[in-house]
Amino acid sequence: MLLAKLGIMFTVYAGVKAYKTCFKLKPQATQQIPDATESDDIQKKIEQKHDHYFAASSVGVGVSIASYAYPPLIPVSVVLVSYTTIPIIDDAIKTLSSEKRIRNDTLTATTGVLAIALNQSFAGAIESWVYHLGDKMVTKTKDTSEKMLTNVFEQQPSKVWILRDGAEIEVDLETVQLDDIVIVNTGMVIPVDGVIKQGMAVIDQQALTGEAVPVERTVGDKVFASTLLVSGSVHLQVEKTGAETTVSKLGDLLNHTSTFKTSLQLEGEKWADRASTPLLALSMVSMPFIGLSSAASILISAPTNTIRILTSMQTLNHLSVMASKGILIKDGRALEESIKVDTVLFDKTGTLTTDQPTVGRIVACADLTEEQVLKYTASVECRLSHPIANAILKEAQHYNIPLFSIEDANYKVGYGLTVSYQDQVIQVGSARFMRAEQIELPEEIVQAQQHADEQGYSLVLLAVDQQIKGALELRPQVRPEVKQVLKTLRNNGIKHIAIVSGDHKQATQKLAESLGIEEYFYEVLPQDKAALVEQLQAQGRRVCFVGDGINDTVAMKQANVSVSLSGASSIATDMAQVVLLDGSLNQFTDIFEISQKLNNSLRNSLLFWIGYGVTNLAAASILRYSLTRSVVIFSGVFGLGVGHAMLPLREMETETIETVVEVAETVI
Repeated sequence: MLLAKLGIMFTVYAGVKAYKTCFKLKPQATQQIPDATESDDIQKKIEQKHDHYFAASSVGVGVSIASYAYPPLIPVSVVLVSYTTIPIIDDAIKTLSSEKRIRNDTLTATTGVLAIALNQSFAGAIESWVYHLGDKMVTKTKDTSEKMLTNVFEQQPSKVWILRDGAEIEVDLETVQLDDIVIVNTGMVIPVDGVIKQGMAVIDQQALTGEAVPVERTVGDKVFASTLLVSGSVHLQVEKTGAETTVSKLGDLLNHTSTFKTSLQLEGEKWADRASTPLLALSMVSMPFIGLSSAASILISAPTNTIRILTSMQTLNHLSVMASKGILIKDGRALEESIKVDTVLFDKTGTLTTDQPTVGRIVACADLTEEQVLKYTASVECRLSHPIANAILKEAQHYNIPLFSIEDANYKVGYGLTVSYQDQVIQVGSARFMRAEQIELPEEIVQAQQHADEQGYSLVLLAVDQQIKGALELRPQVRPEVKQVLKTLRNNGIKHIAIVSGDHKQATQKLAESLGIEEYFYEVLPQDKAALVEQLQAQGRRVCFVGDGINDTVAMKQANVSVSLSGASSIATDMAQVVLLDGSLNQFTDIFEISQKLNNSLRNSLLFWIGYGVTNLAAASILRYSLTRSVVIFSGVFGLGVGHAMLPLREMETETIETVVEVAETVI
């Protein structure tokens, strides 16, 4: 009977190998680097393979159970267990040949063979099922993680207009060449890196810098792909296209980490693998004394596959909890580094402050009142949608100020706006725009501009018929959630909190004082932010950097943990290990709290399975448990482990239900 069953197993193994040799395509002699589509196909085939063997092993478990009641099914059970054990045997052979050492897959393969030889196919079926479940879970973790990653780049246009032989023609973006002249008009995304050869414009560079305030660009200035031309029209001489643009090169820094294994997970798997050789030796030595079945039971005392499954489930489920809170984890290292962080550095503009500025002081000159200055400026800006215009319009609406009807006005767009309304020429823009229009700035406006520069504010000037009539001071708005976030960080043991800003000392100090932050760094150049992080790390600190612009990316890479907000610079969100998807800091502290829960869960799980390994070893050696009995106990313990791994999802459902109840009670 023993030889017959082993013969069946050998026949199945040889048949599968022969099928793969005869009917599968042979690999090509010349290896080529697969493109994205080929990589997706390879990944899909791997997933299909794992799904196939998991399904087959599940059927094998069912048939092996049924065979106890209906013995004619025993040969079918043997065939199924043999078939699903083949990949495990292959993995064991590869490990032995390439690494020259025994790992847990060797024990699993040996257990499967012994289970068939001992007429205990149920034990072999369970071992095979757990192994393939591990492969499936790891693949699922990887696939789910990749799907969680979002493409935050601006969509590039597929067609562009270029100037060729004096005529404007539309061509495919990929056909654009160096030194071509590309025409970009209001509302269009700039498709290339280039230099302005004609025209002037206001450009929203938030996709690169994270700054909400558009910048003025004219002949000779450089502009970059993925930025938005808010107003104006320019002719660009192409310097870089496609993969050579600044956005694309920086985009290559996107961290594609999609399998999350903390040091605790790796340590658990190493522990089980290291125990493999001693367990195999102990099983062989003890066989004459406790019998073949009990000796085989010893081999399942190092459950690497179980550890691999359950720790992956725990990690994935904690990631799901984070995702439900709007937290995207792109790099698994952030999960364990977060629990060590003692210093948090916040970039000032766009991180602690919102994208939307607010109107502060209104400076009135000549014969206009502050209300009239606001009315004129809002009337001119009402047809635009960038943050500056929105702030001015919101201020006018707050005071219920009626605007001029300027639907038929003539807009001349450059650094500012020129509107011909009735018998007046109204101009709104920066001091640079006014000087370009040869409009003299009065002393009070010069002083207001100096004050705004010192405080890190912006100044929008109003001129009527070539005479300055006033100005609006635009101030950054602190995010409403910031103070609560800072309080929670301090309560959670974060010792050092600081602001990092390129602004002047006065502006940075004023913000720090208003938020109760004692430490701040001002006039920090982009290239110096990383040096600052490195300096703090040299002092023994673990640093989390929260930023939103291209000038923050080097510091993010240097930091132990990097965080950005969705809607910030696409480069920053690509570089960041963690992205807050709701575009605010509301869930920032959850990163540290959930990471700590995951760490505790993994530690408890590993201690639990160490205890199981010792108990199973004692039961097999002293109580002489059979292989089937050990597997039945293992199945029960495995169920408890799965329940423990699923706790985060149940807690998440409970929190959701509690939230719904709270909302219902509020409505009632």
